Formats: sequence, structure tokens, C-alpha cells
Amino acid sequence: MSTTEQPFSWRSIGLPVLLPTLLFSIGEGAIIPLIPIAADNLGATLAIAGLVAALLTIGELFGNIPSGWLVSRIGERPAMIGASALSIIGVVICILAPNPAALGFGVLLIGLATAVFALARHAFLTSFVPIAYRARALSTLGGTFRLGTFIGPFISALIIHLSGAAIVAFWIHVVACVAAALVLLLLPDPATTFGAVHTSRVNDRTLRDGEVVAEQQSHGLFATIRRNRGLLSRLGLGAAIIGAMRASRQVILPLWAVSIGIADANTAIIIGIAGAVDFALFYTGGQIMDRFGRLWTAVPSLVGLGIGHIVLSFTHDLSANTAWFIFAAMFLSLANGLGSGILMTLGADLAPKTNPAPFLGAWRFTGGVGQATSPLMIAGVTAVASLSLAAGAVGVLGLIGAGVMLRYVPRYIKKPQK
Repeated sequence: MSTTEQPFSWRSIGLPVLLPTLLFSIGEGAIIPLIPIAADNLGATLAIAGLVAALLTIGELFGNIPSGWLVSRIGERPAMIGASALSIIGVVICILAPNPAALGFGVLLIGLATAVFALARHAFLTSFVPIAYRARALSTLGGTFRLGTFIGPFISALIIHLSGAAIVAFWIHVVACVAAALVLLLLPDPATTFGAVHTSRVNDRTLRDGEVVAEQQSHGLFATIRRNRGLLSRLGLGAAIIGAMRASRQVILPLWAVSIGIADANTAIIIGIAGAVDFALFYTGGQIMDRFGRLWTAVPSLVGLGIGHIVLSFTHDLSANTAWFIFAAMFLSLANGLGSGILMTLGADLAPKTNPAPFLGAWRFTGGVGQATSPLMIAGVTAVASLSLAAGAVGVLGLIGAGVMLRYVPRYIKKPQK
């Protein structure tokens, strides 16, 4: 057993974690608003375009299961490099896709890669950042991801303006993944930067703390869910609805833009500006939670997301539908930004102090189920009814989620930290 020998410096996590995260998230942020547009350009209906977009979150959900096993076997940095490579393969398939089915397969691979990359960067911080700095480092990591998803759409808008084709902007993610992989490949061994770190023997293997956490989160996942089924079926339902509302926003806004005829480049700009609103609030949400309690961000965020979707559902056929779309995009981002960090914070509050990793894996999977289900719901309701009704249904779901939080957060979290 050993501990970090060198004093911790914030600069030390810049190159190995924050820069690759920023690059990867810029690439992903560049293509997320364009997936429904690309599907539409290949002849997909609105419902099919929604289904194709849903495959990103479905890929992330299923990628969460093996990602812990992979990170614990090959290490955090190789896992991030491998995830970047897999994402490149997925993007190239999207670019060459002759039909929506092929596009969907490429999007699914990108989702799988995103899950691995996300867990690997989290494990890296767990291994190499002292516990006294870890919460701030994780918050900074989340802010870095939001910064990337804010920057990406603006680059897409520029590329679409210059090329005239939305699919060309998918190359941004290829360049971003190559750059992230090169940064990671060219770095020295992390131990030379961070000094010796704590290790443990697990199943005859020597693992760093982050690798141990990654394995524990994926090992026995469904057994952990069964053991905590009471909590997860109550407060976990609220977490799943939060995940659903966040995923819905990423799918329904591009679909809405396609439906009302907004130009591809303008769609990217609007969603990019909305991302700036989201990014600006990522720290504010944490301050509110620490000072007033978890309900003060969870409930307003869900109510805001619900109302934003409901407002959107009544504006599709109005003469000022573009102005209403812009308003809804900004309002939804404001509500989402207010809830920044709520799922991670609730998970940390609820997890057993002696062995939190298995519960956190189950908690993260529960939120992922919501993220994967919501876009599927949008696609299904759009197929049998309309996109407006789908937006309204998601809005009602958000209000239900606020009620779930009001009922169960006080029951399970008696004394929120201040």
C-alpha cells in the first residue's frame, strides 16, 4: 500500500484527463444535434430519426455493463484510447451510411464508446487525485464535458455553412477523437507525474483505486439492483426520470428543428447557445444543493424541464414557431443546468460509506435506463401520433418526476449536507 508522494497540482490532471475529455466532448457535441438531421437526409421519417438518435443513449446504457470490466483489465488510459478508436469507427460508418439503419449502427457504436470513455476518465481521477481534491476534480470534469458540448455545435454550424452538408460535420468528431487519442498516447506513464498511488490486490491482480471502483460498479450489477430494489423503485424512479428528461432534450430539439424547417446550420447555432446556458449553471446547481438541500435543484429542474416540453408541444403550428423553439431551447437548458450534478450527488448521499461502488454502479445504471427509454418513447409516440404529443407526454413525465422527488428525497436523505 502506498499513497501519493508528490503534492497535488491541478495542472497535473489537465493533459491526461481534462484535455482529452474536452476534445472528445467537442466532437460528440458537434454531432448530437445533427443525428436526426442526418437521418432525415437519408429519407427517415421523424419517428425513425428519433429512433436513430435514441441509439446513442441505448449504446451508452449497454456500454455501462462491460466498461467497468474493461477498465479494470486494461487500465484507464488504454480504455480511453480504445474508446476513441471505437468512436471513430462509429462516426465513419455514419458518414458512409447509405440508409438510416446503417446510420443507427454507427450511432450505437458511438454510444458504446462514450460509456467506456466516461467511466475510464472517472476511474483515472479516482486513482490519481487525492481524496481531498476528488469532488472538485469530478465537478471540473463535468464542467469540461459541458464546455465541449457547448463548443461543438458552433464548429458544426461553421462546417455546415462552408460545405453545405450536415454529414460533413461528422468529421469533427473523427478529428477530435484522433486528437484525444494522440494526447493520451504521447503522455508519459501517469505514475511519473502523480507519484506512487494506492493499489489493492483483487483476484490476484494489482489494481489502482479507480480500476477497483470500475470493476465493483459492473460486477454483480443486477444482484446489487435486486438488493436495493426498494430504494431504486422509489427514489431511483426519480433518477430515471431525470435521465429521461435530459436525454429527451437532446433528441426532441433537433427533431423539432427538422419538423418546422429550420436550416441545419441555424439548428446547430441555436443548440450551441443553449449549451452555453447549460454550461454557465453547472457550478450554481452544486452551490444551491450544498446550501439549501437536494430538493431545491431536483424539483425546480424537473418542473422546468416538464414545462419547457409542454410549452414546446403547443407551438409547432404557430406562425412564430421558430421564436418559440429558441425560447424553449434556452428554457430547457436553464432548467437542466440548474440540476447539474444532482444524480451524482444523490448517489453519493445514498451509497453505503464502507463499499459505495456497487451501489453507485446500480444507481448510474438506473439513470441510464431513463436516458435510453425517453428517446424511444419520443420515437414511438411520434410514430403513432405526432411530435407535439410526444413533447407533451415527456413534459408530463417531468412533472411526475418532480412529485417523486418531493415524496422520496426527504424519506431517504434526512440531513442533506450544507
